[in-house]
Amino acid sequence: MEIGQKVKVFRLRDRVSPPVVKKLGQVGTILGYKMTDASGVGIVVQFEDNFSTWFFEDELKLVQ
Repeated sequence: MEIGQKVKVFRLRDRVSPPVVKKLGQVGTILGYKMTDASGVGIVVQFEDNFSTWFFEDELKLVQ
């Protein structure tokens, strides 16, 4: 997954806040990457309403 690509949130791995739950099924644009721990990388996604947060790669699918 690369910066600028469109992705859809198709699952949530962990318990998250209500604003993030509302993004399930929505499409956003990849803004960048975030180190989550010593071995993981999160993907920062921005949505049409300018809300942005990070997700694990397996929570997202590329939109063609």
